[in-house]
Amino acid sequence: MKRYGQTIKLKDDPETIARYVEYHRNAWPEVVGGLKSIGIQRMLIFLLGHQLFMYLETDDAFNMERDFPRYEASSARIKEWQDLMASMQEPVAEARPGEWWARMELVFILE
Repeated sequence: MKRYGQTIKLKDDPETIARYVEYHRNAWPEVVGGLKSIGIQRMLIFLLGHQLFMYLETDDAFNMERDFPRYEASSARIKEWQDLMASMQEPVAEARPGEWWARMELVFILE
């Protein structure tokens, strides 16, 4: 199993934040199925103010640079979801050039 932590901001607007939360309460089946199809076993998204934190657990074959683009290109419905979510988001200041969700470094595990 691989683990990832990523962060991004939502636009600092209460209506946008509420829409984002509501969409995720009712995630489209194509999105959920598409994420599972690329090896994501577990995904959690946390919200504080307008800051998001995403935690992923994937199978060992998962490769972020290969599999997320494959997921995004797999169907028009998934592309629609991705574009909709991107319209509500903005990268954090610490994001590398070209990085949308900024990948975080894992520094501690308690098991």
